[in-house]
Amino acid sequence: MKLLLVVAVALVDADNRVLIAQRPEGKTLAGLWEFPGGKIDANERPEQALIRELREELGIDVKEACLAPLTFASHGYPDFHLLMPLYICRRWEGHIAAREGQRLKWVAPPMLRDYSMPPADEPLIPALVELLA
Repeated sequence: MKLLLVVAVALVDADNRVLIAQRPEGKTLAGLWEFPGGKIDANERPEQALIRELREELGIDVKEACLAPLTFASHGYPDFHLLMPLYICRRWEGHIAAREGQRLKWVAPPMLRDYSMPPADEPLIPALVELLA
């Protein structure tokens, strides 16, 4: 079974809300909400991939020192296994904007369960609730 490495981040604002993005139409799992991030390219560290993805998806610049590892998800899908570290970030430069047609929403951690998420994202919620509640 193929192993897919992806990385995600919980961007946290001054009110301890977390940013989630809705997968746009035409993408796998369209309509579900997820934490920003994406695939790790060959010869790329997770932090580098996250910095690149945040610039591409949201138009913000994040310094590696502002990314703190929090937890990870390991989930088996029918045709691949996904391994996804989750980082937390409270500092970035620029204004967050949806650059790939996705909807964005700031959500209080206990309310994250109210949003339909991919199976790999759901196990990340308890760590965020415990840290930010």
